[in-house]
Amino acid sequence: MAIIAQVIICGGTGCMSSRSEAIRNEFIDQIKKLGLEDEIKVYMSGCFGLCEKGPVVVVYPDATFYSHVKVEDVEEICIEHLLKGRVVTRKAYTEMTPEDEAKIKKFKEMNFYSRQERLALRNCGIINPFDIDEYIGRDGYLALEKVLTSMTPNEVIDVISKAGLRGRGGGGFPTGLKWSMAAKNVADQKYMLCNADEGDPGAFMDRAVLEGDPHCVIEAMAIAGYAIGASQGYVYVRAEYPLAVERLNFAIGQAYQYGLLGDNIMGLGFKFNLETRLGAGAFVCGEETALIASIEGERGMPRNKPPFPANSGLWGKPTIINNVETLANVPQIIIKGADWFNKIGSQNSKGTKVFALGGKINNTGLLEVPMGTTLRDVIYCIGGGIPKGKMFKAVQTGGPSGGCLTAKHLDTPIDYDNLVALGSMMGSGGMIVMDEDNCMVDVAKFFLEFTVEESCGKCTPCREGNKRMLEILTKITEGRGVMADLKELEDLANAIKDSSLCGLGQSAPNPVLSTLKNFYDEYVAHVVDKKCPAGVCKSLINYYIADNCIGCGKCKRNCPAGAITGEVKKQHVIDTNLCIKCGACKASCSFGAIHTA
Repeated sequence: MAIIAQVIICGGTGCMSSRSEAIRNEFIDQIKKLGLEDEIKVYMSGCFGLCEKGPVVVVYPDATFYSHVKVEDVEEICIEHLLKGRVVTRKAYTEMTPEDEAKIKKFKEMNFYSRQERLALRNCGIINPFDIDEYIGRDGYLALEKVLTSMTPNEVIDVISKAGLRGRGGGGFPTGLKWSMAAKNVADQKYMLCNADEGDPGAFMDRAVLEGDPHCVIEAMAIAGYAIGASQGYVYVRAEYPLAVERLNFAIGQAYQYGLLGDNIMGLGFKFNLETRLGAGAFVCGEETALIASIEGERGMPRNKPPFPANSGLWGKPTIINNVETLANVPQIIIKGADWFNKIGSQNSKGTKVFALGGKINNTGLLEVPMGTTLRDVIYCIGGGIPKGKMFKAVQTGGPSGGCLTAKHLDTPIDYDNLVALGSMMGSGGMIVMDEDNCMVDVAKFFLEFTVEESCGKCTPCREGNKRMLEILTKITEGRGVMADLKELEDLANAIKDSSLCGLGQSAPNPVLSTLKNFYDEYVAHVVDKKCPAGVCKSLINYYIADNCIGCGKCKRNCPAGAITGEVKKQHVIDTNLCIKCGACKASCSFGAIHTA
């Protein structure tokens, strides 16, 4: 019998951690009980992107989007939807219409998806990542066939250059130019590397592509290998991504079986072999020379440039390194042409960008938008705004290497140059939203703690300078700061930025410099008034109970330090000498009687 319906369960890491595999197994069992196993196909895909609504299940052909699905919901969906044709409204995704009515929205009609343009993520949430035939059915490996049968290596590089594709891993270096640098070098061996060592806190763009569409990266690496004259490729992926590693290795095995990797690809005489290499999770190995050192078995530490990897990289041979998202765009550019890609995005930043949207936002998850989309559109239209009616305060782009932008920047078009001009950067695509309850001094301290921990220690400015900055920030958040610290902090940040060896050290001061520029008043409040306006820095806050306390005793029962005293139905009191400032009392009070000063 023909397949008349499909049930696709999100198989991304987030939903897998919420038992989506058990949901898949339950669908299979329930469909068998109904005798529909020959008519309904059930499989797991990659990440759908709308992680806040997971586990996610989409039923085709009507593309009904079910959210927060549990194993116990499966039987009802099978009987009501798959057997009787009635949508289970209590689990179907709904949105408010302009008429203030809740309406069930289909997959691609939802605001989260309808405003996106998915190129790198085009197959994620659509195909089964374990089935190479599904990738081939969506024009997979067509680009590789095209370049091997009808294009010279220089013509491939020319198409990528004219498309305006820039590296999606950080600085935005032109991909075609990078490839041409290696292509012109004559060597007995060249290497093509994929940087999948995604290390930014809250970022999971590359992981999602590898989990949901591994063949697009494999195909792109073979195309790049042909263009630069490389016969060996390595995907450097962090070991903390076991699902991505499993699916990538499985896909590589399939590609060999189909003759799409190996010594004679498609019988056309082109040789390209591919392997994975696991990283131990060092953030600095996202820097290309540190990544190369790690693959060589050395400690992951940056090297002086020049020579650049395109001239002397892995084992001293010409080497090109692109990140996952950059490569994910290559096959479509080859198939559809440079002009097609060039028309998407802004003047100097072509194509789309994938972002991992997190923090104080309603729709946390993964999204892809054309370059030039404004921060406001991403945060409010796609992201759904700030939870609980809180006020937007800042957004951190570019992870620990980026800067914090404010409400006055919300209408800024997102592209490489605009973000750098504002003291931030595109980075790999992390985007963390903060609301009025975030302390920006504490935020700068958080990101600096990360970069201090991840510094390889090779150069003095990064190794020592970032520690000194962290010491000053700690001093300020503990109420021991003086105004001279702010000037010293700025001078030190600029010195580190100018003199560090690699991108980690050069960009580490960005969160400090951007918060000093955009939230200077918060620093002054910490230093002069000895107060944290957001009530985050524990050393600068004291809890007290106001006179609207009814004496219910709930705060007293929840205080782990025994710092609250008082009689029933009478105003209670907090002993500030005993208070450990954990906030348990404020969280437990139902009457808003506990405040900070």
